[in-house]
Order: sequence, then structure tokens, then C-alpha cells
Amino acid sequence: MDTSLVSRNPEIMSGTLCFTGTRVPVQSLFDYLEGSSSMEDFLEDFPSIQREKAVAVLEAARERLHADAPAA
Repeated sequence: MDTSLVSRNPEIMSGTLCFTGTRVPVQSLFDYLEGSSSMEDFLEDFPSIQREKAVAVLEAARERLHADAPAA
């Protein structure tokens, strides 16, 4: 995944994958969307994350999922 979107540093959040330049775990975005919260809820609770970056992370995850899926 693009390092301008996400990064992992053992000294930040114990190496949890975070949005680059923040201490916001990427997993938080997925947890919000998996639950009953919306993208707007996530962005409101984590104002350091821009909508464009959150959407780009979701798109990158989708692309990775499609690329790794075996052919039927």
C-alpha cells in the first residue's frame, strides 16, 4: 500500500498500521464502517484524517483484495 497513505513504525502505536503522519490506526476506519458508524462519524472523531486519504485507503484495500483473489 502507498506509504503516503499508511505507515508502520514500531515507536508509534506499537507498530500498528496508521494513517501516515498520524497516530490513527487504519483499523479504526474499518471498525467504524463495519459497525453502525459512517465515514462522516469517523472523520468527525478523527479530524486529522482527510476524507480523500480515507477514501484512498479504502480504494487501495479494495484493489489489493481484487488482485489477491484467486480466479474461479
